[in-house]
This record gives sequence, structure tokens and C-alpha cells, in this order.
Amino acid sequence: MSEKSCSCHNEKELRDGQVEGVSAGCSPPQDKNSCALAAFKGVPISELKKHSILQALTADADEWEPTVSPEVLRAQEEWEAVDTIQPEAGSQASSEQPGQLISFSEALQHFQTLDLSSFKKRIQPTIRRTGLAALRHCLFGPPKLHQGLREERDLVLTIAQCGLDSQDPVHGRVLQTIYRKLTGSRFDCALHGDHWEDLGFQGANPATDLRGAGFLALLHLLYLVMDSKTLFMAREILCLSHHHIQQFPFCLVSVNITRMAIQALREECLSSCLARRECNRQRKVIPVVNSFYAATFLRLAHIWRTQKKTISDAGFVLKDLEVWAKKNPRRLLKSLEVYLAQLSEGQASLLGLQKYPGPEGPHDKDLAFTGLCDLQPRASEDSGLV
Repeated sequence: MSEKSCSCHNEKELRDGQVEGVSAGCSPPQDKNSCALAAFKGVPISELKKHSILQALTADADEWEPTVSPEVLRAQEEWEAVDTIQPEAGSQASSEQPGQLISFSEALQHFQTLDLSSFKKRIQPTIRRTGLAALRHCLFGPPKLHQGLREERDLVLTIAQCGLDSQDPVHGRVLQTIYRKLTGSRFDCALHGDHWEDLGFQGANPATDLRGAGFLALLHLLYLVMDSKTLFMAREILCLSHHHIQQFPFCLVSVNITRMAIQALREECLSSCLARRECNRQRKVIPVVNSFYAATFLRLAHIWRTQKKTISDAGFVLKDLEVWAKKNPRRLLKSLEVYLAQLSEGQASLLGLQKYPGPEGPHDKDLAFTGLCDLQPRASEDSGLV
């Protein structure tokens, strides 16, 4: 009995001595974790809880409380509040599923149901003429617009007085639809941001570029992208606008063409060859104005591409285009018809020629529609960009 207890006691002292010896033998510069593991390697698990070092560490751990800096607490509070923050209207796109696209007719119906009386007061439906100009217009001018169409004409001019309201969900849907259709994106975008500059606006907020055309400029773009045929045309013109030499601001040019359509409407459908007769024939104003807009944009793209225009030519091109369009509205609308007919036949390259009979026929240049993006790079000295 005494021999067994003596032997157990000696083994225990030997183990304790080995632990202390190993602990003492570890040099401080070496890995302390390895030393600690080696120190306890030979000690049975049942004895570990009785070891003085572990008991001291356990006691310290029970009394230890972590200290958190005020910055960490503030950051934690901000993070917990993220779920309750609502995005500002127009500042960013929703993180949820993409919104539903809006059609041209739905957007137009939205304005038809609004009280636009304050905007309607600002419009001037026709150009005021005096003296000989008024007499000449009365005797030789175009036939007066049908009485039943004047209200629709006034609606078009009234929408042109309305600005973009980022708080209006319909306005936001119009912008989202234009962006997604032109870019092919399946997701919504922020209503403000640099991505609008990629589409040809001057800045991050499209509202700043609508002066002179108002929301009608966005409705025209919506009309262009919501039909599969005119969408193809819009994307080709957008592609041309991104050409490394012949680049131009797509949306800004579109706004200028909307201004031309507004002015043409106010001038009682454009000088001698009158688009207003088209309004009387179709018994509608808005479709004719939309077609005039699209046909004028198509004409500009043809001129820009075939005559190798650059951004430095933009002012002259737009001025000449407006004069020509007002004098030749029927031919302009006919060119759009031919273009869309070729698309229906699957002629994506649009290589057909268009000729128009009439007294001005021999002097007119034929329109050769080709893929607007099939452009050959020109020499650097011809760029003329500003």
C-alpha cells in the first residue's frame, strides 16, 4: 500500500517537473503556442483542470469584458438601420425586381387624365402673322386644321410645356423603359447617373436637357423604342452616335428634332407641302407628329452617315434639316414608310433606293438606306471633333 502511493506520488512529481522543465526550457523568441502545447502534452485531461496556470487563465477570462470603441458602436447602429432607410426618389434604382415597361399609349393616357390647365395657358398653338404675311397665309396658306383635331394639337403642345418630375412614378417608368430598350438591359437603372451621358444627355440628370421640348421629347423617344421596327432604327442611330469619329449626343439630338416637330406643328404643318393635310387625312395629330419626328431623325442619320458629318457640323446640319423637313413633309414621311417596309421584308441592311416623282424629283438625292453602323474609319485629320 505505501509502495503504491509512493510510486504514484513520484510519478506525479515527475510529470509536474517535466511540465515546469519544458515550460522553462522554451525560449521566449520562439513560438509560444508550440511551447504551451508541448508543456501540456503529457498531462492527463483529468489533471488539466487542476493545473494552476489554467485555473488562473479561466478566472481572468470570467472577469474579462471586451471594450468597444464609440466608432464601432456608431457603425453598428448605422448598419442595423440600413434596412429602414428608403432610397430617395430619382437617386437610385430599386434593388427589387425590374419595373414594368410602359407603352406610349399608357404614358399618353396618363397626361390625358391630368389637369394640365396651368401648362395649357403657356402654349401658342399657331404662329402669329401680321401685315402681308397674314394676308398671304390667308389666301395661299394651308387649309385650316380640322376643328376636331385642335384639342389634340393643343395637348401635344401642352405636354411640351411639362417638365420631368422624378417624383411621378409614370415619369420614372418612361425613363426606365427608354434606357432598357436602347441598351437591352433587363434591369432598371438610377434616374440620375453617368449612364445617361452614355445615351447622349449632357449630364447625369436628363431633366436638364428637355428645355424647349419638355416631356414630349421623352414621349418621342418612348415612341421610338416601343415599336420593334423603329427600335431597330433607334439602335442603329445610337450605334452611329458612338462612332469614334462621327459621334454625337444621341438624346440631345433627339430633343432638338422634337423641337422641330413642335415648331412645324405651330407653323400649321410646314410651309407649302403640308403635313397638316396628313393630319386631316388620318384624323389624328399625334401619330403624324410622331412619324414626322421619326422620319426627321432617320433623315439626319442618313445625312450624318453619308456626308461624313462630325459633331462640329451639328449646328449647321440641324438648321438645314429643319428647313428641308418643313418644305418636304410628305417626302419625309414617305421615306419612313419605305424604311419600315424594308424592315418588314427582313432587309436589315436597307440597301434599297428611294425615288420620289414630282417637279422636284430630278434634283433630289436618292436615299440609300444601309446599316448605319457599317462605317469605315476615316483619317484622323477629318475628325473635326470639338
